[in-house]
Amino acid sequence: MTADLFQAALERRLATEGPLAARMRPQSLDEMVGQEHLLAPGRPLRALIEADRLSSAVLWGPPGTGKTTLARLIAGATRRAFVGLSAVSAGVKDVRDTVAGAKALLGEQGRRTVLFLDEVHRFNRAQQDALLPSVEEGELTLIGATTENPYFSVNGPLLSRSTLFRLEPLSEKAVLALLRRALEREDARAQDEALELLARLVEGDARAALNGLEVALALAEADERHEVVVADIEAARSTRAVRYGEDEHYDIISAFIKSIRGSDADAGLYWLARMLEAGEDARFIARRLVILASEDVGMADPRSLLVADAAARAVEFVGLPEAQLNLAHAVVHLANAPKSNSVTAALGRAREDVAAQAAGAVPRHLRDAHYPGAARLGHGQGYVYPHDEPGGWVAQQYRPDHLEGRSYWEPTGRGEDVRREAGGGAGGAQ
Repeated sequence: MTADLFQAALERRLATEGPLAARMRPQSLDEMVGQEHLLAPGRPLRALIEADRLSSAVLWGPPGTGKTTLARLIAGATRRAFVGLSAVSAGVKDVRDTVAGAKALLGEQGRRTVLFLDEVHRFNRAQQDALLPSVEEGELTLIGATTENPYFSVNGPLLSRSTLFRLEPLSEKAVLALLRRALEREDARAQDEALELLARLVEGDARAALNGLEVALALAEADERHEVVVADIEAARSTRAVRYGEDEHYDIISAFIKSIRGSDADAGLYWLARMLEAGEDARFIARRLVILASEDVGMADPRSLLVADAAARAVEFVGLPEAQLNLAHAVVHLANAPKSNSVTAALGRAREDVAAQAAGAVPRHLRDAHYPGAARLGHGQGYVYPHDEPGGWVAQQYRPDHLEGRSYWEPTGRGEDVRREAGGGAGGAQ
């Protein structure tokens, strides 16, 4: 009881004297910004919370997406005691003390405990295993928060006893709504352009947005101004705003793609740096590189698609700022790779035939022959299995009769974009 009174007093003080991010902490699920896929009325996590049926859970998401706030709201909505630990500083003893306290509270008052374990991925196997019995028996509800993929960082037995919820970075629209709510609370003003810049720079991190706004408000006050301007945001974030409008957004991504297509790695890196500095969505950049790997490099260097895909995965797995190195790696590789658009052209020719020509029947020897009765229809009859042939290749018809002579893929001869001889590997014979 004493601990609960102390926690309540601490929260009241933070609500009036703490950092802006603490003062803006939601007091109910309806005040949460973002995570609509989990918390909108009727969505899974909200339904479990409101029915007080939530068992242990792992909240996985980038910083500033509301993991700690959500854990507190769960405890409050279900009237459970709340204990917060950080895996950075806590040890097995802290876990055992918490478990003992949870058992005592359950036995004496019939009240359950929520243990919020921040950075749960930092607990080693022995520390995580210490939680298993209490989680399994329901003596406490564990809510673990992690920025790392829990399938790699959380023990399988603990993860199997928990429900995994993935939190997404807040959209710029959601961050703007949060910032405007904070301004209203602080009875302050800010230029729309300044708020939009801050929302773009924080990349979905609500805590970073509120911290940045708090510094900007202090800077404006120091200059005896009553409105936050772009310069305040730049100073608060220690960055220079490289802004561009919607039209220039497309011009810059066009220059980026054309520089890499033109094999100018330095120009590609310049446009990449400019987009990152302006707060461009790294996932958008990564998607464009994945497309370019097939559209402009293609068969000349088939491994380029793997490099681009790896960079895109790094953006999701590592996040910025570190993932900018992975994007730069992909830019340099793609710019230096031999270029071929033969795949793009080949698909275009094939689509033209699909649109302009009659569909044509699937040759009988290529039809599915695995179901009962297919043999009586002649399906598969005459098909030659290439692996049974000495060279692993056999000359047989693979297209409808009226398209048999058509050629779509025309190799450029650059890099690996060449047609192999029959049975000699990529491409095969036509």
